[in-house]
Amino acid sequence: MIKSIFTLVFALATNLALAQYSGQVASNLSSGGDTNGSVSAQINTLLGPSVDRKDKNNKSYESFQGSPYVSDSFTPTTLFYKEDNLGTIFYRYNALNEEIEIKKTNLDEEGIRGLARDKEISILVDGKKMSFKTFVTSKKRTLNGYLVSLMEGKKYSLFKRTHVKYTEAQPAANSFTKPVPARFSQFTEYYFQKEGVNRMDEVTLRNGKLLKLLDATTKEKVKAYLKENDMSIKNEADLIKVFVFLNQ
Repeated sequence: MIKSIFTLVFALATNLALAQYSGQVASNLSSGGDTNGSVSAQINTLLGPSVDRKDKNNKSYESFQGSPYVSDSFTPTTLFYKEDNLGTIFYRYNALNEEIEIKKTNLDEEGIRGLARDKEISILVDGKKMSFKTFVTSKKRTLNGYLVSLMEGKKYSLFKRTHVKYTEAQPAANSFTKPVPARFSQFTEYYFQKEGVNRMDEVTLRNGKLLKLLDATTKEKVKAYLKENDMSIKNEADLIKVFVFLNQ
């Protein structure tokens, strides 16, 4: 049974050119990260389809600052379909295109594919499940992408998103300034979901912003908890503590 599911998951693995630019999935390029259509084309040319990316690695963007990947190397992880453990694969996360690139082995000669954007599929990242989700940003934009589950509680669950934005190179304004190279910048966001609510909302890392997302009774309890413990949710550890408190 597990073997057949594993085969199905790999059969669903998609080519980047089809998955990213078909318009089916909102990403940093297709949903506002790209204000110039030429940027999308440039990035697509830069990285190429998943199946053609085997030998590129960092060489394709040596002149760029940063990386579209959270880690440029393939890392072993456990693959799940629903609750079924399908075994070990190797992955790297392209946080620019919201794509998990996968290989069955870490051999250089093996081709690279993109993991299907199926919400029933997940992998482990630092022991936490990462899967494809739909969420709402603080700017009220509904996006699709990969979130890591930091904690799942009976009342509230907390998730983390790592994403990358691309900025085009800027020529020197004059002879006294230097040109600015194209760069990839990495950002972190947090999202929560309340039990029984079919929606994930971004948590802006300010105490007041979090309180505005809670109902009146819960808001007062959390406000008192933050004050009593002199806490700020600007750091992840304290944010998790607040959500542990919310689940008590």
